[in-house]
Amino acid sequence: MFNVLLTGVLTGLALIVAIGAQNAFLLRQGIKGEQVLPIVLVCLASDIVAITAGVVGLGHVVDRWPGVLPVAQVLGGVYLLAFGVHAALRAWRPQGMEAGEGTGMTTRTAVLTTLALTWLNPHFYLDATLMLGTVANSFEADRWWFVAGTFIASTVWFFGLGFGARLLRPLFARPTSWRVLDGTVAAFMGVLGYTLLTH
Repeated sequence: MFNVLLTGVLTGLALIVAIGAQNAFLLRQGIKGEQVLPIVLVCLASDIVAITAGVVGLGHVVDRWPGVLPVAQVLGGVYLLAFGVHAALRAWRPQGMEAGEGTGMTTRTAVLTTLALTWLNPHFYLDATLMLGTVANSFEADRWWFVAGTFIASTVWFFGLGFGARLLRPLFARPTSWRVLDGTVAAFMGVLGYTLLTH
């Protein structure tokens, strides 16, 4: 039972601890100390919904009708390219920031952006729904212990990234640091968006 729980934790971390659109957005907002809790809660809730859906059978539905993924791929690719352009514009004209000073992003905007970066990413479905759902079901009667482990992994990661990013605030008081971060985010979003559209 404990081994299954631990396997769930490690598998969950292996999939979510990666630089992606969702994590990049959370990191940036965490550094700014702006709307962090709503973003973290949306990320966590999305993981819980997708993984649970995978365990109870949505993964089989998506696998049966693969046409769903190409649609998500196109929408996600366009959105990521737009997000990358926006980040590039920020990198072009960076501004320094004192600790805790944000730019006034509303909770609604933060939530909608997080939802888009999460649910328009086909890799999210493949990882959270298909892969974790399949692995969880392989444990049969103990599958919910595995699922509990993935929930623990998501909780630790998102809260840690979101609220731990504030430790980087002194560094990002300089405009140059924001230019590097936003430039990196823009390049990553551009590559990922292009890959989704052409894959």
